Amino acid sequence: MSDKKYILQTNPFLVPTTDGKRIEEHFGLATTHTSAYSVAHMLAPPNWSEPFQKPEFDEVTLVLRGKKRIEMDDETIDLGERQSILIKAGTRVRYSNPFDEPCEYVSFCVPAFNIATVNREDE
Repeated sequence: MSDKKYILQTNPFLVPTTDGKRIEEHFGLATTHTSAYSVAHMLAPPNWSEPFQKPEFDEVTLVLRGKKRIEMDDETIDLGERQSILIKAGTRVRYSNPFDEPCEYVSFCVPAFNIATVNREDE
């Protein structure tokens, strides 16, 4: 067993997708087998969207480049570069990039992102 007090991530897990979005999990269930939190680097192509979901985890999004649209209840927020948002667990939300440029962002989930607890709606 290692005595190191850190984990240096040099090979994030590339999550397989079918919608053109690139997801690299740095820490979480797939990489470090932790269920406490997850951290992923994302690249959403122009005109990308996913179905509404009602996750059982808090999710912080920090946009590095471009813009990301967040729809929840009766509100729509376009998150820009260097802006962040916390979406609380149990919120019905949809993420998209309806813009002409890619959106690069980092997502932090507590507890960790889990496909079984994201609760995506059928489109």
